Amino acid sequence: MHTLEQLRTGLLNGATDIRIHEQLTEFPVEIFKLADSLQLLDLSQNQLSTLPAEFACLTELKILFMSDNLFDHLPDVLGQCPKLEMIGFKSNQIKTVSESSIPPQCRWLILTNNRINELPQSLGSCRRLQKLALAGNQITHLPASMSQCTELQLARLSANQLTEIPEFLLNLPKLSWLALAGNPCTQTGAVNSVLPEVERSALRLGHVLGQGASGVIYQGVWQQQDNSMDVAIKLFKGEVTSDGYPSDELAACIQAGEHPNLISTLASIKANNQAEQDSEQAGVILRLVPANYYNLGLPPSLVTCTRDTFAPDIKLSQKQVRHLIRQAVDVINHLHQQGLTHGDIYAHNMLINQDHELMLGDMGAATPLARFSNEHAAAMQAIEVRALGCVMDDLLSVCNDSDAELLAIRDACWQVPLSARPSVSELVKQLALLD
Repeated sequence: MHTLEQLRTGLLNGATDIRIHEQLTEFPVEIFKLADSLQLLDLSQNQLSTLPAEFACLTELKILFMSDNLFDHLPDVLGQCPKLEMIGFKSNQIKTVSESSIPPQCRWLILTNNRINELPQSLGSCRRLQKLALAGNQITHLPASMSQCTELQLARLSANQLTEIPEFLLNLPKLSWLALAGNPCTQTGAVNSVLPEVERSALRLGHVLGQGASGVIYQGVWQQQDNSMDVAIKLFKGEVTSDGYPSDELAACIQAGEHPNLISTLASIKANNQAEQDSEQAGVILRLVPANYYNLGLPPSLVTCTRDTFAPDIKLSQKQVRHLIRQAVDVINHLHQQGLTHGDIYAHNMLINQDHELMLGDMGAATPLARFSNEHAAAMQAIEVRALGCVMDDLLSVCNDSDAELLAIRDACWQVPLSARPSVSELVKQLALLD
């Protein structure tokens, strides 16, 4: 973290990264003195609403984060930045995105939780676009030009106003992680829950186990009438997250049901009052995963964009990789049979123990398939097959042994057109035949 004072006194001259979060109301023009060196600029959590026209002089800038500011439009000047490829304007007040505001070399566009109702046709010119996060807007349709975004791998379109899913979206060749819940075209009404609803007063929170896009997970105690139970408690962060609405995540947890490789949901948490209920500040009670489980992978980095990273010391044998993949495929097959796609099939959402037993979590990006035609539901599932191929590829990258058979299955998962890919149920059978 840096300060405005450091910038103004020249202490940051020659810097490649600058991060200032000081409730700034005006763009600090001293940044332009760093035009020859600055590659990453993070001015999130300020009070900015405009960028000066001179912003385009930042010719080396590759990454710009402006989340939690006051912009009501995506600045046009961004389209003039020759190397800018990662743009983050989450949680502003953006209503309009003009045809000239997105640079064609953009790889990563984050506009979550704004007020956008229409995207520009120029988005199709972003042929390198890999990651598109638009959850929590008011988008009614996608521009047809997006069919040209053939490098797109991750799309978060939950919590919008989409009335139909365009055919081209479900046929993008590299799309692997897609979230669509919370749109008129996917809403299925209330899910009949067999889970108990628990008052917050019956819960005691302990230490934080972890957190994701939609909430914070605590170790806790569920006090029942005759005894108490150690559990994990996930409290949702707010009305909308980068994955979508917490209420859709809760519905997905209920619909997912039970599976040996799925972190099961035990109960939903009733909000204490109407204000909490209205803002969806509730949560779920999850089965507590034993303490000897740990994350299989780490989230993507700014460099890898959509692909997981791993601890430098992790090494797996062929036998261990195959065991992990079988479990991952089996639990995704279960979710598909329940009428859900997971939307976030990553090693970083999987917990394993020393015996490489696997537990999948995080249903925040799940999409219910009840409103989809058979053809579109099959396409949604085929997109997940590609994600499973990515997990195979990632685990093979940290495997001590070569595995031609698993590589062949990975390649099958990546086939185009999507109809050429094996179904998840077919993957279960293929993996069972491996030694």
